[in-house]
Amino acid sequence: EVEVHGGGTTGQADAARTAIAKGIVEFFGDDKIEDMFRQYDRTLLVNDIRRKLPKKPQGSGARAKRQKSYR
Repeated sequence: EVEVHGGGTTGQADAARTAIAKGIVEFFGDDKIEDMFRQYDRTLLVNDIRRKLPKKPQGSGARAKRQKSYR
């Protein structure tokens, strides 16, 4: 049983699968298993650090800005 807190359903699912994969690698202590996980999907052992940029003033999003009119 894996217990996760915070985030959304997708983030919690990713956290759970990472925890399970790291637990299996640590339990067996075999480099072959770690290599198999890395070949299958690297994010099983290493979390994806990309995050959403915060919204900035004068725009609808992090990068989008209102159009400036010169006339």
